[in-house]
Amino acid sequence: MRRRVRRTHQETELNITAFLNLMVILIPFLLITAVFSRITILDVHIPPAVKTPLDQQKEPDEKPLQISVIIRQDSISVVDNRMGLIKQFSKEEGSFDYKGLSELLQNMKDKVPDKTDANILLEADIPYEVLVETMDAVRLVEVVQGDVRVQAELFPDISIGDAPAKQAN
Repeated sequence: MRRRVRRTHQETELNITAFLNLMVILIPFLLITAVFSRITILDVHIPPAVKTPLDQQKEPDEKPLQISVIIRQDSISVVDNRMGLIKQFSKEEGSFDYKGLSELLQNMKDKVPDKTDANILLEADIPYEVLVETMDAVRLVEVVQGDVRVQAELFPDISIGDAPAKQAN
C-alpha cells in the first residue's frame, strides 16, 4: 500500500528589509539631485476696443489716462491718449534704449501713482525678445534703497495688441 505523505505548507514571511533600505537611500538621493523648475506666468489682457465717434460723444470730456508703448521696427514710442506722443526712442546700434524708456515711465508713474495698466502695441514681425524686454521695462524698475536693490512696480497690468498703421508725413 501506498503511504500518503501529507505535506504541510508553511507560510513564509516576506523579507522586505533590503528593499526598504534601498528606498531609504534612493528617495533622498533623487530629491536632492532633481532639478526643480519654476514657471512664471504673466497676465496679459486685450487692449480696450477703439472708440467710434458716436461712442466718444457719449463719454464725458475727461478721458482717463491710457499709456501705450508702440513698438515698431525702428523705434519705440510712448503715447498718452490725452496728449498724444510723449517721446520716441529710435533704434541705435541694433538695440532700443530700454533704460531711457524705463526712466520716462518712472516719471509718468510719479505723476499718476495709482495707475497700474499700460498697453504694448506691436508692429508685425517684432522679435519676441524685444517684446519681453519692453514688458520688463514697463512692468518693473530696479531701485537702489540704501545698499539694497529693490524691484518696484511701474505698470504691471499689461495689455498687448497690434500697433496702429504708421501715418505718412
